[in-house]
Amino acid sequence: MYDRILVPVDGSDPASAALDRALDIAAEHDATVDAITVADTNVPSQTRVGGDVIDALVEEGAAIVDEARDRGEDRGVTMVSEVIQGDPTDVIVDYADSYDCELIVMGSRGQRNLGEYVLGSTTDQVVTRSDKQVLTVRATDSPVDYPYETILVPTDGSERATEAVELANEIAATHGAALHLLVVIDELPVGIGADSTADEIEAGNNAILQSAADHVDRNVDLTTAVRFGSIRGEITDYASEMGVDCIVMGTHGRQGFDQRLLGSTTERVLRTTPVPVLTIGGREQ
Repeated sequence: MYDRILVPVDGSDPASAALDRALDIAAEHDATVDAITVADTNVPSQTRVGGDVIDALVEEGAAIVDEARDRGEDRGVTMVSEVIQGDPTDVIVDYADSYDCELIVMGSRGQRNLGEYVLGSTTDQVVTRSDKQVLTVRATDSPVDYPYETILVPTDGSERATEAVELANEIAATHGAALHLLVVIDELPVGIGADSTADEIEAGNNAILQSAADHVDRNVDLTTAVRFGSIRGEITDYASEMGVDCIVMGTHGRQGFDQRLLGSTTERVLRTTPVPVLTIGGREQ
């Protein structure tokens, strides 16, 4: 499933959690992990030490990727490590393309020296801009075990959501995990004709679930559900109630019935859910 996995590291706890998960996946698939640190050229970082001028971010980054490489090699994972100067988002997206990394694993927040953020907003931008799978991992006191046992896919019937269902099905079938498909209705009509319109909405969403279920293997333990309320809130609440280990989402969806499931909702889920979120999307033009 994966031959090469990219994990940007910056020495922060979220980046460390992302590295751990990247190593878990790499060990399972016998994949190579590319651990890179981006020395942000948008930030002044040169300093004089004695008679030499050095780049503090490059020096710090070298120590960070060395530690990452040692952790991977201790687990028998083939490692590539590099410090690259440039804009963090550009470097990460371009590196994944140049070296055919099928998966990017990133911490949901991160920081470089002096408390300045490297990851965090960069993760959001990579999710939006890259056409690779991006797994976002949050550092918590109780990290999610791997392999996953319960996977959630919020769906709106869009092409990208269908691709997320297919990806989640592959993961669930491989690990014997349970798969949940969820449609969220964030607003129901009121007034004249509301009942008939509500029936149409319910029928439409049941059709979405049935269409999504058609992409799930028969041997996968499947649950489907429809929830009413805040889309982001219902996704995170459902994940918590059902003990979900991973959420798989598309990054762009459809609009209809005055609702949007994917896109900005994906970004909000990334920031709020404690479980890993695996996104699959197309490159922004």
